[in-house]
Amino acid sequence: MSGMLGKFTVLTEDLDHPEDLVWDPASGRIYAGGEAGQIYAVTLDGDVEQVADSGGGILGLAVDAAGTIYACDEGRAEVLRVDPRSGAVEVYSAGSAGRAMIEPNYCAFDASGSLYVTDSSDWEEQNGVIYRIAPGGETVVWTDALRRYPNGCCFGADGRWLYVVESSLPGIWRVPVGDDGAAGAPQLVCALPAATVPDGIAFDDKGALYVACYRPDRVYRLGPDGALETVADDPLGLKLNTPTNVAFVGPALDRLAIANVGEWHILVGDIGVRGAPLVYPRLR
Repeated sequence: MSGMLGKFTVLTEDLDHPEDLVWDPASGRIYAGGEAGQIYAVTLDGDVEQVADSGGGILGLAVDAAGTIYACDEGRAEVLRVDPRSGAVEVYSAGSAGRAMIEPNYCAFDASGSLYVTDSSDWEEQNGVIYRIAPGGETVVWTDALRRYPNGCCFGADGRWLYVVESSLPGIWRVPVGDDGAAGAPQLVCALPAATVPDGIAFDDKGALYVACYRPDRVYRLGPDGALETVADDPLGLKLNTPTNVAFVGPALDRLAIANVGEWHILVGDIGVRGAPLVYPRLR
């Protein structure tokens, strides 16, 4: 084990293959998903409550200002809207008029309340797209320029660029959002080493991007200057085990949480930085 891995501790290991996690300031809890459709709420003390069940398989998550969860469900091939208070689950989008979702994987809100969803689709066929779901559910294919398994995504601080992982490239792109909301031409931000499978990403408040890798068991930091360094690496998979996504959590966003789909646990650590604020739009 190397890097800052010693700064991380296991918050909970009572989850079923947690793929993603997101901080909800409204409830002061972390939401995470399970591979059988579970939605979990996890406190910063590690207490776990299952708040919903979609019957599918949960990947990426986002939360609005009211604490409603938006979940990418690969089993149902839909994006769901979930009320963690009642457990109610409803379909928010199943794709555009001309294209049904195949594998909705990750999602991020912009300031207007539009939800951007990576549809990774099929690994070998390079047929991924990114959808844009307007408030209320109207869905279009925003861009099909990033086809090599588009995965984790997040907005930069100014909200004008959507950063997107292409897992089978492997690398990270940024896509400009035009004044009319249309996608511009993607720009390559970083090509990652061969035999790397990047998955989820999150910014800190200094503009550095943290990248969780499904393979190997590693988390990178991509600095604003383009320098790539290893935050944590675990060749034996004892602590980091198939880390899929990262998120800054806590009221001050001063802890980095890592979802480990291989060991069914969430790691949390103070690495001396704060996360960039996320957008929690008011939708209803």
